[in-house]
Amino acid sequence: MLDAIHGFVTRNILRAPEAAPPTDPRAPSGGIQLAACALLLELAHADGELSPDELAHIESALGRHFGVEPATAAELIALAEAERSQSIDHFQFTRLIARQYDLGQKMVLAEVMWGVILADGQIAQHEATLVRKLASLLDLEPGYLAQARSAAATSSSRST
Repeated sequence: MLDAIHGFVTRNILRAPEAAPPTDPRAPSGGIQLAACALLLELAHADGELSPDELAHIESALGRHFGVEPATAAELIALAEAERSQSIDHFQFTRLIARQYDLGQKMVLAEVMWGVILADGQIAQHEATLVRKLASLLDLEPGYLAQARSAAATSSSRST
């Protein structure tokens, strides 16, 4: 597993010509991408089923927010799924994000999390509970989470 993660980071994050300059604060590290993707997958699985709509939303979000190409997104999702399934809690993912993301980046992630929940057209109780727990671990106030939910609902209604 570590070899797969190392290979992914080497091929897709540490490539010199295409990589963003290290001084660019918007340039996410491979660990952040993996952590965010793992949280999105955890939310998608919270209702007991990973729907095609949820997976499509995650793939799209990886492209929009991380600039990840579709082939790389599939690899990142596979690695994040393996990490998610082997983790015993969410703290390893949320701790990394909470330390490295500013409030604006956390808000965008919260909106994407709500987008995953809303992607299949249903909000399961487990999903709603989990997103509140994750928001708390990310040090987001409940009011911010409500704003993110509203923004995600507006985005999903425009895309349908």
